[in-house]
Amino acid sequence: MKTALQFFSRTLGLNLLLGSLLLSVVSSFAAAQNLDPTRYEDTIRAFEEQDKSAMPPQGAILLTGSSSIARWNDQAAEALAPLSVIPRGFGGSVMGDVLHYLDRVALAYKPRAILIYEGDNDTSYELPEETIVGQFENIVERIHDSLPEARIYVLSVKPTVSRLDVWPAAQQVSARFKGIAESDPLVHYVDVATPFLKADGTVMTDIFVDDDLHLNDKGNDIWGRTIKAALIRVEGQYE
Repeated sequence: MKTALQFFSRTLGLNLLLGSLLLSVVSSFAAAQNLDPTRYEDTIRAFEEQDKSAMPPQGAILLTGSSSIARWNDQAAEALAPLSVIPRGFGGSVMGDVLHYLDRVALAYKPRAILIYEGDNDTSYELPEETIVGQFENIVERIHDSLPEARIYVLSVKPTVSRLDVWPAAQQVSARFKGIAESDPLVHYVDVATPFLKADGTVMTDIFVDDDLHLNDKGNDIWGRTIKAALIRVEGQYE
């Protein structure tokens, strides 16, 4: 009887584990299948309507990317002052979305520099590393073609409590971004991951809102100071 119960318990535990893994895979696959960039058309049009009443100046620093930028849109100008910035983040986006809307969300403003934060949602959706990096390389090429002197700042993927399972993949993507920057004098890599890690290498837990994904005020303060320090070294001379 005891042996039968142990067998049943082990079998049940294995089935639950397999079920959980399957659900995770299915959820990631479903999310990845729903990444049609036109889902952001209303958001991009809202930026364009905003521009009609107050067009940002040319020669500023364009900020774009997923929710870590989007949720910071209203705070970025103050956090990065005296640098002139145009915040154009759109939450939930991936690198392919920035590529799709690059003309309208970035190049149209003729900025002197473009800062990009992507890779966070991409790795969570388990998109292939080569896809993410290839899309970024395509973005870099298009920026070079349209704005030959513009500098590009690519942020590393930041660590989060809720996405520790894909942190190794995120680190790999960040390493590829860094490699691109090392081979291109107009591309600058910004490490926003290290400031969010404790001395033992684990992610800080008091920098997120309740979802353990998006930054709270403390997290945004670290985020802003890190980005400003990276930008000011080069961009400060143009203000």
